[in-house]
Amino acid sequence: MSTQQLIESINEAQLKTDLPRFDVGDTINVHVRIVEGAKERIQVFQGVLISRKGRGINEMIIVRRIVDDQGVERTWPINSPLIAKFEVVRRADARRAKLYFLRDRVGKSRRLRDRRRGMKHVEGQKTVH
Repeated sequence: MSTQQLIESINEAQLKTDLPRFDVGDTINVHVRIVEGAKERIQVFQGVLISRKGRGINEMIIVRRIVDDQGVERTWPINSPLIAKFEVVRRADARRAKLYFLRDRVGKSRRLRDRRRGMKHVEGQKTVH
C-alpha cells in the first residue's frame, strides 16, 4: 500500500456521511457549534455558497451573507467537527465554479436565478422552506 493510499484510508474514517447535496450558488444554513466556557450552543449562518474547493478531508467552502449592507464571508472545512449540519434553503443556477463576482454586486444584481425546473428528478435534493 502506497503512502498516499494509506493517508486516504485514514482520512476516510473522518469524512462526514450525512451531507446533503449542495452546489455553488445555493443558499445554505450552516449550523456551527459555538463553545463558550463550559456551555455549547448552535449558531446558524445563512448565506450563499460562493466557493467550494479541495477534496476529501481537505474540502472547504466559503459562504457569503450580507449584514447591515456589509458582506461577511466565512470559510469552513466541510468535515469539521464544529459544524453540526448543513441545510439547503434555496437552489440557484450558477454557471461558474466560483462566484467571486458577487462581491462587487449590489442590490438586485446580487440575486441568482432560481433552479426549480427538473428538481423532482434529482435524488436527495430537498429544499427547506
